[in-house]
Amino acid sequence: MDKRQSGSEDNAAIRHVVESWTAAVRRRDFGGILQNHSSDIVMFDVPPPFQSKGIEAYKKTWDLFFSWSSNPIPFDITEMNITAGSDVAFVVATMRCAEPGANGEHKGLDFRLTIGLRKIDGRWIITHEHHSVPAVD
Repeated sequence: MDKRQSGSEDNAAIRHVVESWTAAVRRRDFGGILQNHSSDIVMFDVPPPFQSKGIEAYKKTWDLFFSWSSNPIPFDITEMNITAGSDVAFVVATMRCAEPGANGEHKGLDFRLTIGLRKIDGRWIITHEHHSVPAVD
């Protein structure tokens, strides 16, 4: 297999990991959310805590997200770019979800996503996740 074909297969596999994760979030499916994450994942998120280390801490961050989310849960990729080597990759994406507004109604929230992955035993595994929003003055 040439490198171009292998790269294309890796990109497709990584895209599948990210799209499966977003679909699992929309379903509130913890098993699906955690499925392709390493046990020692490190995440930086928009709301506190500043840093979550390990799969259990990562899982707890979703409790907060789901506590103010109503169905259907908006959690959509608006743009995604993948850079993959043979065993390490990263994804940069822009996404859209919703946050609670001042009067209890949800308002749209655009955010940035960066994911770091490692290929372990032939599978792409998320080892780092970073969600951010632009700073406002």
